[in-house]
Amino acid sequence: QVQLVESGGGLVQAGGSLRLSCVTSGIIFSRYTMGWFRQAPGKEREFVAAIIWSGGSTYYADSVKGRFTISRDNAKNMVYLQMNSLKPEDTAVYYCAADRLGVVTSVSEYDYWGQGTQVTVSS
Repeated sequence: QVQLVESGGGLVQAGGSLRLSCVTSGIIFSRYTMGWFRQAPGKEREFVAAIIWSGGSTYYADSVKGRFTISRDNAKNMVYLQMNSLKPEDTAVYYCAADRLGVVTSVSEYDYWGQGTQVTVSS
């Protein structure tokens, strides 16, 4: 059974930092592109960041470039999202996702999803 489990969300003041983690099981982790998405109340789920199977290439939404960093540890089957200089508009449920075909930014094409972790940034 495939499982992706996020952790690390919480409440933080604007300008602060959080580090999200996602541990996977049931997949050959090193063969998957991993992504982070987020969904705010009343809005559609949107792409945040992605990293290819080798970790050699990363991709970011314009809204988070320079503030967020995605990384992975294939030995631990984990992917991370370091979030710095957080803004109130970053408030959302953050989801970890896995894409076997390497489609980086499309919500509809990712194969597996975690349950999400809440990030709330206060002003």
